[in-house]
Amino acid sequence: MIPPLDDPWTSDETFAEYLTRRGVSRRQFLAFCGKMAVLIGAGAAVTGLTEAATAKEIARKLGSAKRPTVVWLQLQECTGCAESVLRSGSTPVDELILEMISLDYNELLMATSGKAANDLLAAAEKEPHLLIVNGSIPLKDHGVYCTIGGESAEEVLRKAARNATAVLAVGACAVYGSVQAANPNPTGAVGVDAIIRDRPVVNVSGCPPIGEVITATVTYYLTYGRTPPVDGQGRPLFAYGQRLHDKCPRRANFDAGQFAERFDDDNARKGYCLYQLGCKGPATFSPCSALEWNLGQSFPIKAGHPCLGCTEQHFYDRMTPFYKRIPGIVVPGLGVECSANLLGTAAVAASVGGVAIHATATVIARQRKRRVPPETVPLKVFGDTKKDTEETKKESSEH
Repeated sequence: MIPPLDDPWTSDETFAEYLTRRGVSRRQFLAFCGKMAVLIGAGAAVTGLTEAATAKEIARKLGSAKRPTVVWLQLQECTGCAESVLRSGSTPVDELILEMISLDYNELLMATSGKAANDLLAAAEKEPHLLIVNGSIPLKDHGVYCTIGGESAEEVLRKAARNATAVLAVGACAVYGSVQAANPNPTGAVGVDAIIRDRPVVNVSGCPPIGEVITATVTYYLTYGRTPPVDGQGRPLFAYGQRLHDKCPRRANFDAGQFAERFDDDNARKGYCLYQLGCKGPATFSPCSALEWNLGQSFPIKAGHPCLGCTEQHFYDRMTPFYKRIPGIVVPGLGVECSANLLGTAAVAASVGGVAIHATATVIARQRKRRVPPETVPLKVFGDTKKDTEETKKESSEH
């Protein structure tokens, strides 16, 4: 993934010029921009809080972007999030964006090690940069459970964040601590936003997140010069603005009261709803059912496995046991737990269940909308972000 040392993206050329030099065609670039426009623009349709992105706009702004300084830290984690990006399959433009963000410092991908690697990190930290973090931060026992170069993960994170214009916490570990933060949390693991409070932190949640969501978040940063609008948990609205249940391919079976009771029964073979087997889709805000994994090939429910709710905070404590039905999502008069039982016995209850689940979505959406923070701060690493903002508003009014 790392570009040859004799062919890096230089600071005096635009991304479009870099793509041309690397042999990426205009058609491939526009195809990538179209894909990003669909993904980033999805949040506008759901929440009304983001402007609808267009491929033309993304191509113009992303193509003119200059090479930013990016630092990618890996703290207390399993490397699964980085592996998700590397193994998911990608277009030539995806690959070059990932090459770009690993160029300055990424200890998993870089060949350099020891003092030379620490020197690279120190040099990158002195400049305004985008900080990407995988992994949680252990606070107990002075952070001895994760140290890099003799410094605790907390010290490494604080130093890297001093000149960061924005921070992406990528993966459940970086968002809140994930499995290692589960009760009794022996290392005192916390997420990035528990440490960094003086600048925007965008939580790209999931264990791991879909690779394209990570790429899209970085693309938004490069295109608009600021972090994307987020929900009450700090997650990008374009990716986490809808529940997985809303676009699940088994949703019709849920509404019809058709449930698999065991993994090997006839209903499971017919592709019926997995709610009775512990699926957490009705309580999970995730892009899995809309975007899917590995360039749209599949995702757990489509492959026959219940959703575990890994994009939600403290999912290991809240969603376990994974193969038991979730507690009722209570709405006035009726909950999902009750509707699932009724759906299995009476046809009329199918409509009741549909009403209940949509009512739940309305309640959750209203609560989340009230908690959405104000628009994120423009980033300093771009030349004239005020001009870009005015251009975006002008284009929006024209459309």
